[in-house]
Amino acid sequence: MITIEDVRAAAKSIAGIAVRTPLLASWAIGTDLWLKPENLQPIGAFKVRGAVHALLSLPLDAQAAGVITHSSGNHGQALAYAGRMVGSPVVVVVPEGAPAVKVDAIRALGAEVVTVPPAERESRTAELAAERGLTIIPPYDHRHIIAGQGTVGLEIVEDLPEVDVVLVPVGGGGLASGVATAVKALAPRATVIGVEPALAADAADSLAHGELRSWTTEDRYRTMADGLRTPLSELTFAHLRERLDGIVTVSEEEILTTVSLLARAARIVAEPSGAVTTAAYLHHREELPPGRTVAVVSGGNIDPALLAGLLIAEELDA
Repeated sequence: MITIEDVRAAAKSIAGIAVRTPLLASWAIGTDLWLKPENLQPIGAFKVRGAVHALLSLPLDAQAAGVITHSSGNHGQALAYAGRMVGSPVVVVVPEGAPAVKVDAIRALGAEVVTVPPAERESRTAELAAERGLTIIPPYDHRHIIAGQGTVGLEIVEDLPEVDVVLVPVGGGGLASGVATAVKALAPRATVIGVEPALAADAADSLAHGELRSWTTEDRYRTMADGLRTPLSELTFAHLRERLDGIVTVSEEEILTTVSLLARAARIVAEPSGAVTTAAYLHHREELPPGRTVAVVSGGNIDPALLAGLLIAEELDA
């Protein structure tokens, strides 16, 4: 389990590389709501925090030899960005069907992209790492990744010490594990709630049963929130079981309407995975504690055609 000291060390490691994103009061959405816009990061998502910290924590010879990961997009972009900064070769194994906007961005940052069926992303990553002598930096099942993502929670408490509720997306659980670690250490009275799509609710299922529950790849890939399709690991499940106060699930319709609302009312571009926390605030208030609430908008790498279609459809319905 990581500690607040691990998160503080990560904050020093990524200072000047990852953006220290602000808290934005969003009165148009809720009078007690603040947004943490991680879409403002250099690669458009929070993942840069963990990727930079994990890569910089490797020995120099491992950095020079190169690294590999598997990713639906945002972690791959983050590792490619970090690799370009320090001169490390990067390979990203991408599942078929990953958003083209994300895959194109990975390539533009100089990484090699290997596309595989979704169920083979981890096994193919391991094979390539062994064949080429690359170090695997997974998207969430890694202490340095979790610590890096935890800097989001560190900043939330620094900027809003009286925070009552923190809403954080849950996919593989790295972000939620890190944020819960930081918030519980620095503001123990605050409640940390995870949010995930109902169509990929393996974390809610696991926490309800007190054991790691496996959902099929086909089940998890039903959600449009591609960044939240990954399963928990033993490491992230252990963190969430001990430090998360609860979990809420949101529907696909709730996610889509919230993407549009964030763009119009808060001027924030959020991908579906990044919109789930605000969707929980808007549509599941009865499941949340009252008080000053921060919703982590984890990323903004949305297909431009999808965003345009949502905004046009809403105009036509108005």
